[in-house]
Amino acid sequence: MYQNPYHKFHIPVMGLAYTIDSPIKVARFGISSVMSIVEDRLIEMMRSHYYPTINQPYVPINTDVEDYRAKRITDYLNLVNTIVTQQVEKLKHAAFEAGSEIVKYFEMLPDDSTLKQLYQQMMQTGESHEKTKMEQFLRDHIKPGRIDVNIMTKLDRNIYDKNGVPVPDGSDAITALRGYVNSDLTHSSVVFSAGLNPRLYNYLEQCKQFDVNDDGGFDKKVIIKVSDYRSALIQGKYLAKKGIWVSEFRVESGLNCGGHAFATDGYLMGPILEEFKLNRQELTDILFEIYNAAQLKKNNKQFKYPPEILFTVQGGIGTHEEDAYLHNHYKFDSTGWGTPFLMVPEATTVDEPTLKLLAAAKDKDVKLSHNSPLGVRFHYLKGTSSEVEKYERISVGNPGSPCTEKHLSFNTEFTTEPICTASKKYIKLKMEQLNSLNLPPVALQKQVSELLDKECLCVGLSNSAAINYDKVLVKKLDAVTVCPGPNIVNFSKVVSLSTMVDHIYGRDNVMMHTNRPHMFIAELYLYIDYLKELIQDDIETDQFEKKQKFYSTFFQNLRSGINYYKEMPGLSVGTKSRMLKDLERITVELDSLNYQHEIMVK
Repeated sequence: MYQNPYHKFHIPVMGLAYTIDSPIKVARFGISSVMSIVEDRLIEMMRSHYYPTINQPYVPINTDVEDYRAKRITDYLNLVNTIVTQQVEKLKHAAFEAGSEIVKYFEMLPDDSTLKQLYQQMMQTGESHEKTKMEQFLRDHIKPGRIDVNIMTKLDRNIYDKNGVPVPDGSDAITALRGYVNSDLTHSSVVFSAGLNPRLYNYLEQCKQFDVNDDGGFDKKVIIKVSDYRSALIQGKYLAKKGIWVSEFRVESGLNCGGHAFATDGYLMGPILEEFKLNRQELTDILFEIYNAAQLKKNNKQFKYPPEILFTVQGGIGTHEEDAYLHNHYKFDSTGWGTPFLMVPEATTVDEPTLKLLAAAKDKDVKLSHNSPLGVRFHYLKGTSSEVEKYERISVGNPGSPCTEKHLSFNTEFTTEPICTASKKYIKLKMEQLNSLNLPPVALQKQVSELLDKECLCVGLSNSAAINYDKVLVKKLDAVTVCPGPNIVNFSKVVSLSTMVDHIYGRDNVMMHTNRPHMFIAELYLYIDYLKELIQDDIETDQFEKKQKFYSTFFQNLRSGINYYKEMPGLSVGTKSRMLKDLERITVELDSLNYQHEIMVK
């Protein structure tokens, strides 16, 4: 039974396609990963690809089947579980010889793993009864990584019947959750990202699969992705009142991450992690008291001790030193390595042209864009086939995307039925409105530019798998979007799974740029650039003077973070020296920006 991971890192969800089959690639080696389950057409395509690989017939689940979306998800998760189970059994029976998967399994473990140390001892032992016993012990203790799923809580579009009435419990997020809970995955987790969704969490309350089982653990667990301690407390309490235990808080950098970026008001990663470190026990105690009261009311049960809560962190990690510091200083249980694994075909699913773009990426190529129809800032790699296609449509006077999937259809500005802001229909209507408002040329150009930036993510973030597996997701739509974090510029070559794991554990180094700033400093630079952009936008739209309290708080939070970093203990001499130099430059820049801000206020 899977309980505690042997590895100290996990692979977070990336896009829709990039980790859609990562468990099939890495779980047998004890590495946990997360799949997005929002795009059911992609999931159906993956079913058609993987059933033949295990010599089983693929039976389509068509859209005329009742609750087809949830059923597609359930079946795909069961299929992935079946494949991983078979892989693990095969690995367990492999010979301990060079090149075998069982050797790869143990070689990739961290060096301080007692299991790896026993493996090394066994490999140095001559043929004997003792060696045979050690081999069997090692085989018996092989465990797969977790097969986890991600549901972005904002992606919760209503589904309507033929009469235009919303289908009860039929929204995108709820059907995805139902697909997960009905699967046969055990010792698995659902990761909720992008904030609190009352409708989704109310449905979650009804799912008995998240109750404590007979051995005091959970077959299915809840993970909440958060950007700060306050969010963890609010969401944890909300779910505890419903009798739902949050088994892990996954802290992600507000800006130094891939995909959608949920910036804080200048609160930086280091101080945020410090707050979690200091309040870890208090958070557990608060949630346990609420959870116990809810369980007594709900199931007539009470618990003497709180279930386990893990605290994990991700966003911009690039070196073994950074990874070790997050474990040793902040006492976090696991670290998420996302963007670097885009360069590992053994772990993620990236088509060859996009892989080459990622390898060649420079700072100027990774943009914190307005491209997402959600209206949330979105890290984006320029030069993709999706961007080329977008500009080609604009150049011929036909901007926007065909909206085939509709997962991001939320806008009712011009229509009764929600539509996507990247769709041809919305862009046409919005352009007509903007042209009728007689806006100043600069304001008009800014709004038109942000409108035309919008891009179809449902298909763009799915097509990489279609290309890799020679499938068609949507006919005549084969462009690819990719959303790495800024950290991609430091990983410029394709490497093996073993090599990347060795990099994480300090046994190798695949980083191409030796002058890369520390992850905390990289995030701080991102916040400075983000602040400059906010100020400029508010000046242009005459909102600046109305937001003085916000900006004062933002500056104060950044200064507090800088002071925290100046006093950080336990860093190597070289790292500390580089950080102090960076902080000195950033302080000068922030002082100048603050001075300009104060002048404008006066």
